[in-house]
Amino acid sequence: MSSVAPAKTETARRKRRGPSLPPPSACKRRRTPEVSGWASLPTDIVHLVTNRLLAGDVVDYIVFRAVCSGWCACTSDPRDPTLRKPDLLPRGWVALCDGDGVRPDDAREITLFHTRTASRIRVRLAELRGHRIIGFTQGLVILVNKRTVAVRVLHPFTRVAVDLPSLVPVFHDAVRNRNSILDMHAAVCSASAASIAVVVWFPWTAVVLGVEAGRTTWEVLHRGLHLRSVLPFQGRLYATMGDSREIVQLYPRRSPHPVLAHVPNHFGDPRLCKFFLVECRGQTLLAVYYYSAVQPRGADPFQQIAYKLFALDIDGGELTPVNGLGGHALFLNGDRCLSVLARDLPSVSSDSIYFTLRCHPVVVHSASTGFSERLAMSCQIHDRKDRIRPSVRPFTIADHLLTYCHDREWTKGLMFHEYHSIPESFEELAKYIKAKDSELRIPRVAGRNRVATLRATQSIIKV
Repeated sequence: MSSVAPAKTETARRKRRGPSLPPPSACKRRRTPEVSGWASLPTDIVHLVTNRLLAGDVVDYIVFRAVCSGWCACTSDPRDPTLRKPDLLPRGWVALCDGDGVRPDDAREITLFHTRTASRIRVRLAELRGHRIIGFTQGLVILVNKRTVAVRVLHPFTRVAVDLPSLVPVFHDAVRNRNSILDMHAAVCSASAASIAVVVWFPWTAVVLGVEAGRTTWEVLHRGLHLRSVLPFQGRLYATMGDSREIVQLYPRRSPHPVLAHVPNHFGDPRLCKFFLVECRGQTLLAVYYYSAVQPRGADPFQQIAYKLFALDIDGGELTPVNGLGGHALFLNGDRCLSVLARDLPSVSSDSIYFTLRCHPVVVHSASTGFSERLAMSCQIHDRKDRIRPSVRPFTIADHLLTYCHDREWTKGLMFHEYHSIPESFEELAKYIKAKDSELRIPRVAGRNRVATLRATQSIIKV
């Protein structure tokens, strides 16, 4: 029997190296008789520079403020306690996977990658201790406490955190499935001009929950919605359905019904199709995965797969066909979808769609030619039964981005193309994952404990 054991946490930490961004600290103006050079730039010029920096990346702005005390003193603090200012959010940053089998929350650090500049920063976050990562939105990290099941939104660069109430009461009333809590997903939305909201949904329970920052209880937003692909866009939350052609708005709630649009009915049975929502070039795209009737002679079965792209008009609820991706590449999955500009990432094919099939973890589909190709065939570490080779490194950017879109593997510290399925022979890894899942505990509600005790007492008296 062949097995694979995850690396020890301490060993993994020693192996993880890379630039780390320290938290911004308060700046103090030095008392000097006179300033010269760059530090003597006029304040209006400094503001012009910072505005351009914030238009691109908040990390550049943080680094700019750290150059000297003068620049720090004449610029505003990047810490936004509400996490509502869009220019101070870590836009364009995604989380990479080390592939060492160590959960990022256990290692208390995350490697972040900027999809436009290809910059990489390893951020050490003590705030991850005792938490589990359940989502990302515009670079913000969404956490759940393993003991109290309270939710927290964390800015990885400024370390600002917004705490939200526990999910325990609403879990016992509306969810009641512990496996759903283990694999739940979350997104940050805009509740108002001064506060954020978090929306949570589950793979095994058709319930959508939401809470606004400052509130004390969660609210059931929707019931009976089987979600396929969920997209945060411009402070709102949209989703496709797993068993219909409907596109719905999850947050804020639409009245009288959440349906925003319908996918055209010429792709066959919707249960055999997949509908993905992804933000690309500042607009919402719908990618329809379906089976084409045209298949070249001698082609592999996966060549039957085709994609059709539509631009979704959020206000009008209309779908307009799109012919190309404008040099972008899409990474699609039910957990998360991502669009990147391929010209900034040479190892990623432009105008292509990266996705996965049950037997093929990495497939790339050309939006221009309609041809599909399997990747990572020589990187498979097992044959679905036993290990056949060690991990093939270094990982490609495409491997990392696809893993980021597969949240269940990413949170376990596993590369998706290697562990999209875990054979029974990987016994030690399975035990390790089970042990880590057991750390997430769901407390009982005090009132329920009293009711249970009363019922037990009554039964004893009757006996």
